[in-house]
Amino acid sequence: MKFLMIHRIDEAAMPLAADGTDEEDPAADAELDAWVEEMEASGVKLHGGRLRPVRDARIVRVRAGEVLISDGPFAETKEQIAGFDVLECASMEEAIQIASRHPTTRMGTCELRPFWQ
Repeated sequence: MKFLMIHRIDEAAMPLAADGTDEEDPAADAELDAWVEEMEASGVKLHGGRLRPVRDARIVRVRAGEVLISDGPFAETKEQIAGFDVLECASMEEAIQIASRHPTTRMGTCELRPFWQ
């Protein structure tokens, strides 16, 4: 079964560098790199990526034929989508075990959504 693992974090709680860019945390980066390397080597992680901060996002809508673009997103939540992975697992239980080892789960959440077969 394929699963989309959506990483969510509270960007307000993340440190920013003086120039407004994301602060690099070498220990956190190393931990994430180790998880990615292990999951790719096992064949569980098929694809994934880290997303730019929500301040760089745009919302696109079409209403009455007009394209409307706004800054966004404007969700009623403190957490924003920070990244994603596509996993290939035998079951939801295996996907949960894999997700529980991802570093994001200690500062945010990971949502697991099965793909339609």
